[in-house]
Amino acid sequence: MKRIHHFINGQPTPGTGDRLGDVFNPATGQVQAQVALASAADVEAAVSAAQAAFPAWAATTPLNRARVLFKFKELLEAHADEIAACITSEHGKVLADARGELTRGLEVVEFACGAPHLLKGEHSMNVGRDVDSYTEYAPLGVVAGITPFNFPCMVPMWMFPVALACGNTFVLKPSERDPGTPMILARLLKEAGLPDGVFNVVHGDKVAVDALLDDPRVQAVSFVGSTPIAEYLYARGCANGKRVQALGGAKNHMVVLPDADLDGAANALLGAGYGSAGERCMAISVAVCVGDATADALVAKLKPMVGALRIGPGDQGDPDMGPLVTGAHRDKVRGYVDDGVAEGATLVVDGRGLRVAGADAGFFLGGCLFDHITPAMRIYREEIFGPVLCVVRVPDFEAALALVNAHEYGNGTAVFTRDGDAARQFAHRVQAGMVGINVPIPVPMAFHSFGGWKRSLFGPLHVHGPDGIRFYTRLKTVTARWPTGVRAQAEFTMPTMK
Repeated sequence: MKRIHHFINGQPTPGTGDRLGDVFNPATGQVQAQVALASAADVEAAVSAAQAAFPAWAATTPLNRARVLFKFKELLEAHADEIAACITSEHGKVLADARGELTRGLEVVEFACGAPHLLKGEHSMNVGRDVDSYTEYAPLGVVAGITPFNFPCMVPMWMFPVALACGNTFVLKPSERDPGTPMILARLLKEAGLPDGVFNVVHGDKVAVDALLDDPRVQAVSFVGSTPIAEYLYARGCANGKRVQALGGAKNHMVVLPDADLDGAANALLGAGYGSAGERCMAISVAVCVGDATADALVAKLKPMVGALRIGPGDQGDPDMGPLVTGAHRDKVRGYVDDGVAEGATLVVDGRGLRVAGADAGFFLGGCLFDHITPAMRIYREEIFGPVLCVVRVPDFEAALALVNAHEYGNGTAVFTRDGDAARQFAHRVQAGMVGINVPIPVPMAFHSFGGWKRSLFGPLHVHGPDGIRFYTRLKTVTARWPTGVRAQAEFTMPTMK
């Protein structure tokens, strides 16, 4: 049985604990590897390695840090097939989607390569007589990232490239469900020339998480996952004096107005609702149709499309959707569908009986489509994280906006319309952190920041982009006056950065 170790101080490390976790191939249902689950001592070793590496890495010029990241980018591109295959094998998403995940992570690496520009401060001449003032962005020290199973490549790369570019050292605690990809990233960072100890990986569960939250040397923690865990991490981390950005759950609504291009809206919902088997924090799980006529027409278009989804192992053929990550999660999502039926919703497409030829033991669930959902139903209130799309009917634009704003989550939302005024009003008044106008999944590019509102985000700063730089640095303002002194001697060689 393949054994996946930690990565501490530049080397794969078995660790001191004797606990192991099973890593499944979701398409076959078989255990393909076992991963070491960290003890508190393993986390302590990773933090110690990061702490020891911090002074030299912080003293490395931003230009030279960026050069390591440029090399890392080249290696990611060269190993794209290996990374995508690992994602598909351990998570289950189709290969094309896995390659797309890597691309979105690469964009953050490209952003972080601009560290010499991103870390420039401000300067004011003569704030007083012969007195100048300027600002610096100083690294924090050891920082940590705790990342979810659904994006084992992209979400870690939302965090550590920016943190490293700012001069911090990093400890990553990825999901134990698909730990292979973070180990590839660690290997490629070392090959790119990153000094040992600057980037470390510890696998594990709550034991590892609590050890990171409680270690006083860890200055900041970034998290992406479910809201209950985000709340827990935020409270415990803040109580221990750390900076915390904790991104939680979502229930993303897409409002469809009567003037929308319904063919375009249906196609958008199909991809946004069922891509990656719905295991995306930015998946559209609720279609809010303004008017019964809009809902009837949209459901009529969606029904055959959902029923015709090509579902199978992500590395075979060209499926639209692969399995869910584990059997337990598949059963949880199926339970939500059972609840929806019991609560009186109309199950237009039932994917519970799906059988995939040659993969009977895989964690597959067919696409499910509900109509006549009400806000009181559990399948409306809670994040399902599976291939389940719910249609809610409202009488007008104001009712649609009120519905979206009343939900406890405010991660992302979208509106489909040809009416510029309606789109402008929606974007301005909706209570969500990311808004799409005729764009179903409005994930910002790397040079903007990603994050939600309400119970979808705990902490003031979003991930990557400008907020990422702010999160991983602290501001220093210097006020200086210099007496007249002896000038340096002349130099005749071309000045260069060293």
